[in-house]
Amino acid sequence: METLLLPSNEESLSLAADLLRSGQLVAFPTETVYGLGANALDPDAVLSVFAAKGRPADNPLIVHIHDRSQLNGLCAVPDAALPLMDAFWPGPLTILFEKFPAVPDVVTAGLPTVAVRMPSHPVAAAMLRTCDLPVAAPSANSSGRPSPTLASHVLEDMQGKIPLILDGGPCDVGLESTVLDLCHGAPTILRPGGVTKEMLESVLHTEVLLAGSILRPLKPDEKALSPGMRYKHYAPKGQVTLVEGDAEAVVARLRELYRQEVALGRKSCVLCFSEHMDVLRDCCPHDIGSRNDPREIAHRLFNTLRALDEEGMESVFSEVVPPEGVGLAVMNRLGRAAAFRVIQA
Repeated sequence: METLLLPSNEESLSLAADLLRSGQLVAFPTETVYGLGANALDPDAVLSVFAAKGRPADNPLIVHIHDRSQLNGLCAVPDAALPLMDAFWPGPLTILFEKFPAVPDVVTAGLPTVAVRMPSHPVAAAMLRTCDLPVAAPSANSSGRPSPTLASHVLEDMQGKIPLILDGGPCDVGLESTVLDLCHGAPTILRPGGVTKEMLESVLHTEVLLAGSILRPLKPDEKALSPGMRYKHYAPKGQVTLVEGDAEAVVARLRELYRQEVALGRKSCVLCFSEHMDVLRDCCPHDIGSRNDPREIAHRLFNTLRALDEEGMESVFSEVVPPEGVGLAVMNRLGRAAAFRVIQA
């Protein structure tokens, strides 16, 4: 199969709509990461998403819409969701709803809930309006790899597997959407993202809980209620190890670990804050952004992890950020990229 990589315009959007209506796949940009979309009401099309990604079908997908009226055929909308949609849609918030029978079980991994969001990226919005379908879309990467934030990342993973990639430039947020569960008691974040716990609480005027699996692997008997809850995810090919502790001790330990790996003949590097680039200049440092700006770190993270593969890195040692605000989302992704391998400085 030839994979077309096209800039977004009236012609390419029309082609994308035709492909989606005919049961084929289209990769498209959102404000979070690039998505791999299929008609959410066509179970065969949705199954082809899992095949293209090499992803197990027991992981639920997010349904993307362009207008709230599309919810009428998909799910039951509780009153608690209304102020959230007013505040954060369109945008990087996914809400879990009780699903209607029209939503195929393959979209929800057999769960009685469906995850829905309304992306704000102009290309995603235009594509969804043009096809006028709910579109089920995980990130447009091979399963387990870092999510794509550039069209070139999608082409790297999906060339020859899908017919079309719409190029909308770099993604703004750089991490997948926040997933909020409104179906099982108190509002609970299943996957942190750009819409933070504090932002949600300011709208709901009640406490928002955090799922226990955000900063740990799923237990053997736990179901994935949301995408991105698997044990290892977002990972480059090399082994990632997180180093926690006092800043000075972390820098010293990063240097020590790097030198040990190099002495063993392994290609190694460190991921560090902008503030530590100079002091770690002999350790093949990769700048993940300022420690005072977790949104910058979020924006850079997946692009940095993909660069590690291009450089053939075998072992990677990373600083960590406080798991607060957007920092929680960063640590959720870094933790899974490292399969929760952590060293105390």
